[in-house]
This record gives sequence, C-alpha cells and structure tokens, in this order.
Amino acid sequence: MTLTPMRIGHLPRLVELDRDAEVMRYLIGRARTPQEARQTWAPVCESTAADAHGLGHWVGFADGEFVGWWDAAPSEPLTRAPATAEVGWRLRREFWGGGLATEGARAVVEHCFGTVGLESVTAETMAVNLASRGVMRKLGMKHVRTEVREWDEPLPGTEEGEVIYELHRSHWRR
Repeated sequence: MTLTPMRIGHLPRLVELDRDAEVMRYLIGRARTPQEARQTWAPVCESTAADAHGLGHWVGFADGEFVGWWDAAPSEPLTRAPATAEVGWRLRREFWGGGLATEGARAVVEHCFGTVGLESVTAETMAVNLASRGVMRKLGMKHVRTEVREWDEPLPGTEEGEVIYELHRSHWRR
C-alpha cells in the first residue's frame, strides 16, 4: 500500500467513502450526503497548512485501488511545531479486517516520530468501536482514559464513552 498526501483530486473518492453508513457508524451514525461530504472534505483537501510541519491527511492505494485515508492532526492550531498529534483513519468496508488500517496507521506513526519528531500521538474512538481499538493496541498505544460526553444526538453506544489511547515516542517499537 502507498500513502500519498490528500489533495482535491481525491475528493470524489472521499465523498464515496462517507456515503457508506457502516463506515460512518461510529462517527455520525449515518452516511453523509454527497453535499455534506464535499463540504467536509474540500477544505481538508485544499489546505496545506499542516504540510509545513509534516502533518496532515494521506490517502492510501493498494494495487492502484483507493483504500481509505489516514491523518496526523495537531491538537491545536499550528502556530509552531507541535509536540503531539492525533492519528486517525477511515477505510472502505471491503478493506476492513485485512491489516491495512494498521499498516497505514503504523506508517503515519513512524512518520510522526521519525520524521516530524513528535513526542507522542493519541487516537480516540467510541468505546464500542472494537476494530479501531484493536488497531490502536497493535500500534502499541495504551488506553489512558474514557470520557463520557454529552451529545445533542447521541449514537448507540455513546453511553459507554469515548476512549483515548496514547503512545510516546520512547515506547514506539518499529
């Protein structure tokens, strides 16, 4: 699999990804409309602000086929080089369970520590999202806390909270 920086030419694939209700299940609980997806992704695809710090969004391709996306996003607006970033991913359903989420996330974490020089990375998901939690554990991330948050329109499982995982560079095993 290859990861490449996300750009506006990837927008149609991102729109299609977000149209799958199962892919969006733990995020908004339903598929995004094409308009919602374009409004979400167009600014991300056009922004290169994080690139200056080695962070941002990447899309993955396996044998020329779009797999999904990965990111390393700073926890605050970029006014200086960050010490930490939140990593995330979203894959097309037909690629679930094949190890590509972990492969891409591992490449992003390696980039964050080895190239960017971050001190730590975090990731979070709903406690009930066992697949993403599995990727976090495979990366060597440790569960540091669970937060039960208030939501205007809670999704099934939100009562169990959001889990936050963390990995420090000193504990990274390549």
